[in-house]
Order: sequence, then structure tokens, then C-alpha cells
Amino acid sequence: MNPLPPLGKRRTTRRARRGPAVSAALTLAATVTAAAALVSCGSDDDSPSAESSGSVSERPTAPDASSFSEKTASPLKSQASEAAESARASASAAEASASERADEFEASVSADTERANQAAKDALKDVDGRGNATADVSMTGKPRADTGGVLASVVAFTNRTDKKADFAVQVDFVDSSGKTVETRYVGTQDLAPGKRDQRYAISHEPPEPKLTAKLVKAQRY
Repeated sequence: MNPLPPLGKRRTTRRARRGPAVSAALTLAATVTAAAALVSCGSDDDSPSAESSGSVSERPTAPDASSFSEKTASPLKSQASEAAESARASASAAEASASERADEFEASVSADTERANQAAKDALKDVDGRGNATADVSMTGKPRADTGGVLASVVAFTNRTDKKADFAVQVDFVDSSGKTVETRYVGTQDLAPGKRDQRYAISHEPPEPKLTAKLVKAQRY
């Protein structure tokens, strides 16, 4: 029978034999704990992950206002300016064309039209009210088809006296609000007693806006 080693020596031997097993167990436990911690960090979050909830888009970002520079606005301003200039040019051309057609129509009516109309304007300068011959003058519209598109009215004079007379008439062309846009003077001279004569009051304004002829004054002198 082998004698037992001393007590202290036995304890040392047991610890020496038990050491490698305990170290291996502790190492395994530490590895498991670390793995559990990694899993907890990856899956214990309350918010859904990209894989479980589908793709997650970022919140749209408002466009940078600084990117809209003056270079972007300049072409639009230029186009608007060109359009406005074109409209003004068209309006001026229409007005000039209407005036030219009116002059041509007046010239074709009578060679002495301008002289008689100027005399009528001079005669009405000092006339108060509507004049003394409104009952002897009438007006009738002339179809544009007969005037080349020009707005014109036929002014008819009737001499109800027993001697020759001159007549002067003021015709205003007014818009839909009653505002006078243009004034024309029409006259006839040396109209024999009991005779009737016709002249034209012709507007030089473009077709739009639409105007209406209005007899303002009529004077026999």
C-alpha cells in the first residue's frame, strides 16, 4: 500500500489535474456569451430591419433653390419680351393698315373730300351745342364689304332752305362704354335749295375694338 501524500500536496495535485478542464469550460462560456451579445445587438432592436420590412427609402430632399439661377429665367424673360414686342408690332401694323385703307377709300369717293372736311372742322369750332342742322342730317352705316373692311357711315345732307348752303358735321366713333376714340369732320358745300348730298364719315381706327358712329354736331352756314 502506497502511503498517502501530505494534505497540502494532495490539494495541489487536484488543482493541477482540474486546471485544463476548467480553462476549457471557461473559454467555451466566454465564446457563447460573446455570440449571444452579437445576436442581441443585431436582432433585439424594436425597429424593423431593411430585410424584414422591405426597402426603406430616404425622405425626399427639397430642390436647392440656388440651382435655379438667372440663366434659367433669362430665356423665359426673353421669350416674353419678344412676344410682347411682336404683339405691339402687329397692333401698330393693323392700325397703319386701317388708316391707309381709310385714306384710299376717302380718296376714291371724291377728290374734294379733304377740302370739304377741313372746312367743316373750321366751321364747327365756334358752334355751341349740337348746331342748327341736326334735323337736316342723317347717318346710315356702310357695310364693311363695300369699304374694304373700313368702318364708315353715310352722312346725308338735305338743304331745306331757299338758297345754297354749306353743311358741317362732327361724327364721333365711340367704343362699347361710350368713350370717344376718334372724331371725324364731314361737310358739303354749295348745296342747292331742296337738294340732297351724301358724304362718308370714315374711321381710321383698326377693326378691334368695335366702334360705333355717333352724330355729335350738325351746322348749316
